[in-house]
Amino acid sequence: MGTHEIRVRLGGISRQRVYELTLRRTFPEAVADLAQGKVWLADDVERWIAEHRPDLAEESEG
Repeated sequence: MGTHEIRVRLGGISRQRVYELTLRRTFPEAVADLAQGKVWLADDVERWIAEHRPDLAEESEG
């Protein structure tokens, strides 16, 4: 999952906000740093959302 997918998954937050979130120690480590940017495992991001943004986690379970 790249930053764009994270933005969409978190309700259309800004690129700057995604950058801020991904710098936090609580955010999962990126699994790769490609020319287009960092990527994370979707399961890791979903786990983080479930823990830190439970209001959005419920949307994906439907």
